[in-house]
This record gives sequence, C-alpha cells and structure tokens, in this order.
Amino acid sequence: MSNLVLVVDDSPAVRKFVAFTLRMVGCRVIEAMDGQDGLEQLARHPDTALVVTDLNMPNMDGLSLIRSLRESATFGTVPIIILSSEQDAPVREESLTAGANAYLVKPFSPGALQEAVEPFLGPLRKSA
Repeated sequence: MSNLVLVVDDSPAVRKFVAFTLRMVGCRVIEAMDGQDGLEQLARHPDTALVVTDLNMPNMDGLSLIRSLRESATFGTVPIIILSSEQDAPVREESLTAGANAYLVKPFSPGALQEAVEPFLGPLRKSA
C-alpha cells in the first residue's frame, strides 16, 4: 500500500510543518501551493494514497479540489483530510458533503495529524 501523501496549502510554513510531521512517521510527501497545483502534482503521482488540503487558497480552493477529485476516475476514492482554520459547523458539513473524509482544525498538534491520517494509511511510526 502506498504511503504517498499530497499536502496542499498556500502557506509555505504550514505545508512544511505538515510535510515534516508526516515524514517523521514514515510517509512520503509531495507538496502543492493550491488546488490547481495539487491536481498537477496528482497527475505526476498517480500512486498518491491521501490528500491533506487547506480550504482557503488562491487559484483553486480546497472545496473545488475536493469536487474535482471526487469526479476523477483515477482519484475519486483517494481519502481527503481538510486542514483548516475554519471552525464553523456549516463549513465542516459542506466539506464533508463535498467528499472530504475528515476535518482537522488549525492549529493542530503533530499527534492529532498522525491520528487523522492513520485510518487511511494504516499504523505509522510513532512520532518523537
């Protein structure tokens, strides 16, 4: 089973933190700065096992990315985790209705991120 994770966030600091955290528990990671870049990365990496995405991004937001993936023959079943500072229940519901599998609110701990990805990737190494 692939452990390749696509991390999509327009904040380089958040992207690097998420990527570092996932690498520390044994994941391979590719990064994208928005939904459009995410689609381009996925085209180059069809073995992607999980997408972790922000919602509010320029060019293509997270909801548009989710909807595009759910319509894709290749990536329609790839699990998607939202990482967002949006805490409102309607935003969370819209994200899950669009096809996200889980929703994690920023700020988050490395342990919370690991707990969020394990149901989709299986047991990971324990972070320090």
